[in-house]
Amino acid sequence: MRVHAYLFAALTFLVVLAAAPPANAQPPRGCSGAPYHQFDFWAGDWVVHNRSDGKLEGTNSVTHELGGCVLQEHWAGAGGDRGTSFNLYDGTTRRWHQTWVDNSGSLLILNGSLRDGAMTLSGSTVGRTGRTLLHKIIWTPLPDHTVRQHWISSRDGGKTWTDVFDGIYSKRRS
Repeated sequence: MRVHAYLFAALTFLVVLAAAPPANAQPPRGCSGAPYHQFDFWAGDWVVHNRSDGKLEGTNSVTHELGGCVLQEHWAGAGGDRGTSFNLYDGTTRRWHQTWVDNSGSLLILNGSLRDGAMTLSGSTVGRTGRTLLHKIIWTPLPDHTVRQHWISSRDGGKTWTDVFDGIYSKRRS
């Protein structure tokens, strides 16, 4: 009887071992579908200039993180400001999401989608006076492999919009 118990235990162990995935097996990619790559045009190391006067605004490094599920932005402004954002596609809502934080304590949460080849994200903040400020940021890949980022805001519920930032991202030369 004891031999049978050992044989049963050994066979059970071998069956479990055979069914287990190899240690070096890649986990399934949860972010491999096409929508998860709609914002890939923004990935890279960039030098950013003001669109109207060409002035250097800063540098930006946008990298794929967490198995390609997140685009993380690392902004370094020419004036010393620093910030980072996390950008991801939410397969449940079928929308893009960005959370931005910076060294001035600002937080900006945006949501949106790819429209006509441009990523358009929008959200709102409450200003110091208690008024709601609407934000819309549009990233557009251009034919010369640069990216335009146009950030506009509205203090009147979207009736009128004002430029906050209008920049051109050019790939940083190695």
